[in-house]
Amino acid sequence: MPRVDRRAEVSWNGNLARGEGRISAPSGAFAGLPYSAATRVAARAETTSPEELLAAAHAGCFAMSLAGELREAEARIDVTANVVLDEVDGQGHRIVESQLEVRARAPGLEQAAFDEAVEAADRGCPFSRLIAAAAKVTINATLED
Repeated sequence: MPRVDRRAEVSWNGNLARGEGRISAPSGAFAGLPYSAATRVAARAETTSPEELLAAAHAGCFAMSLAGELREAEARIDVTANVVLDEVDGQGHRIVESQLEVRARAPGLEQAAFDEAVEAADRGCPFSRLIAAAAKVTINATLED
């Protein structure tokens, strides 16, 4: 795969406590997504947070990596990621974990082969490696009939 560069643009107005920002992608995939300090603490309708965007990126990356490992044209993969931001003694707030819930259907695939594919997908997902460098990545994977 060639080198990939992707950008996001953020504008922020105000201080941390009362300010708010907007996140956009030059690709046009999303524009003006609102976020604020409050959205990091409590989800609000129609707003996002950096952690939610990281969860989406990790889930998307892992799903693509697993699809590459399964190589099944009929496979269906569903991934939910939960990124955990917590206070770490002496270090402030840090991403401490990304929990992946994976459900897949792949006709004819044996459980052992699926388990191997999940492990390989985790090793092959750049977001898993990035997060694992500073936090914990946990995966609960289920192969459905």
